[in-house]
Amino acid sequence: MGFWLKKKKTAGWLVLSFAGEELQLAHSEPGADGRAVVTLCGTASRPVRDVAGLGQVAREMRLAHYPVSLVLRLDEYQMLVTEAPAVPPEELKAAVRWRVKDMLDYHIDDATLDVLDIPPDPNAPHRGHSLYVVAARNEVISRYIGLAQEADIPLQVIDIPEMASRNIANVVAEPGRGVAMLTFTDQGGLLTVSYGGELYLSRHLDVTWEDVNDEGPMREAHFDRVTLELQRSLDYVERQFSFVSVARLWLAPLPGAASLRDHLAANLYVPVEVLDMGRVFDFSRVPALATPENQARFFVPLGATLRREPTAL
Repeated sequence: MGFWLKKKKTAGWLVLSFAGEELQLAHSEPGADGRAVVTLCGTASRPVRDVAGLGQVAREMRLAHYPVSLVLRLDEYQMLVTEAPAVPPEELKAAVRWRVKDMLDYHIDDATLDVLDIPPDPNAPHRGHSLYVVAARNEVISRYIGLAQEADIPLQVIDIPEMASRNIANVVAEPGRGVAMLTFTDQGGLLTVSYGGELYLSRHLDVTWEDVNDEGPMREAHFDRVTLELQRSLDYVERQFSFVSVARLWLAPLPGAASLRDHLAANLYVPVEVLDMGRVFDFSRVPALATPENQARFFVPLGATLRREPTAL
């Protein structure tokens, strides 16, 4: 499938995401009704296996005219949890490197780290709290930065799927309540729990998009695995963050969403709904995104276009 739409205006993030051999691109900009207007979404019209191929796509799509972010695949990084060290902000990353060095299966000097704060209970602000540490191999980050530079792509941000999920969750969140979001890719499932615009939980599930859409005899087993992981994860949130009351679990669109929703709703204590992506995005300029299949396929890059943080690698 090639690109569905392209336009000249450059407001908003253009997101690159690799899914297998496929390069996905998505762009949205703020809309008048509060929804993000999707102006471009699709896959590269040619294979992107080297700098030459990527450079040709960059020229065809005029990527130099956009602020660009790239989303890592689930297998290209780790999400680690550690207690927040009591150090000045300028010393935080160095202290965190010491904390997580034994959690990695490679040397800490070969890791690029970033930190996401997990805010504490607002009623107990002085109580110790935790951090998420995003760890990726230097070679992964360097490869993407090098590819972008050689292909003349103005890469400003390297992002992760958790942030894309959180961005969408923020739009549908109920005031003062937590929101859980569940989506699936070709690599596995991703569960996030957000509250007050912040990420409180990330769980990678060993169940893929193909597994949950399987019509064969293994489907119930896949559903049970998802259910068990969600039960454990929601119980963890309730124990660790008693101030985060999860209002509902949103299931990202996918062809078999109704069956999975019914299974989860019968086994979880929170309401479960399939997300109508039309609540978050205006797809009027990209009508191919009206189908659940395409919304599921591009859930991560679309969510990453909603990024509102400052531009920095």
